[in-house]
Amino acid sequence: MAQDNIKGKTNEAVGTVRRKTGDVTGNEGMEAKGAAQQSKGKTQQAVGAAKDAVDKAADKAKSVID
Repeated sequence: MAQDNIKGKTNEAVGTVRRKTGDVTGNEGMEAKGAAQQSKGKTQQAVGAAKDAVDKAADKAKSVID
């Protein structure tokens, strides 16, 4: 769904900033949290893509049935 994709992109972007900030400042905790947030964002985007694929397949099946 679009909402999952938007949330995923946001989490990925914020995670990238946090990770890079942690890297530059030497804050390993912030770097790790940023990396985790990036992963969360990528996962959310994958979930959104899967939901979109299921919706498209369902719409296609419905049009064939009708």
